[in-house]
Amino acid sequence: MNKKTVNIINWVLAVVLCPFGICLCTKASFGLSMIAAPPYIIHCFVREMLPWYTQGTSEYIWQTFIIIITCLATRRFSPKFLLSFLTGILTGLVIDLWFLVLGGNGAYESMAVRIAAFVFGSVIISIAIAFVFRTSLPPQAYELIVSEIADRYGFHKGKTKLVNDIIMLVISVLLALLTHAWSGVGVGTVIVTFANAPMINFFGKIIDKVEKNNADAETRKLNSEK
Repeated sequence: MNKKTVNIINWVLAVVLCPFGICLCTKASFGLSMIAAPPYIIHCFVREMLPWYTQGTSEYIWQTFIIIITCLATRRFSPKFLLSFLTGILTGLVIDLWFLVLGGNGAYESMAVRIAAFVFGSVIISIAIAFVFRTSLPPQAYELIVSEIADRYGFHKGKTKLVNDIIMLVISVLLALLTHAWSGVGVGTVIVTFANAPMINFFGKIIDKVEKNNADAETRKLNSEK
């Protein structure tokens, strides 16, 4: 596959897998990742007044806010930011679609199922983010702010991601305190805050290895046909 095709595949996998992971973690009810927790907490608070305010809706509205912060932090605006906004809308729609498939966003009853859903969902989210970092197509706002700030100031992307995760954890706790909606924050939130970046780096190396092996295989195939 050429580089353009790989970019598209990576982007599609990220847009499909990340919402799936978020939905599984929501149904696990151990607390969402520090990235997904803020829009979920806002969703829990607002839906009491606006029943139509779904978790997916809250997601893309929050991502819009993150994009605005990215513009302020980097002191610039790029058409890529606008395309990331569209990616955020698509992500929100896919979240709501996954909840339809999974039978709603209510928590699983079995503890074993909840633990499995949390672990599996967290791994899927990490894989999805690793795919995002390997595509030139517009990422979600969460990945956009990390990559743009890292590129703008020459920071290490993995360390920038970790700092961003800790900031989002603090924001999640503050939102929960203000809204009294603690369902989005829990022991799982703390675990993922410190495990997310290493998992992303781990799966990123695997993806790089697979893509390199595929590229080498295609090169050998082309050489053999000459």
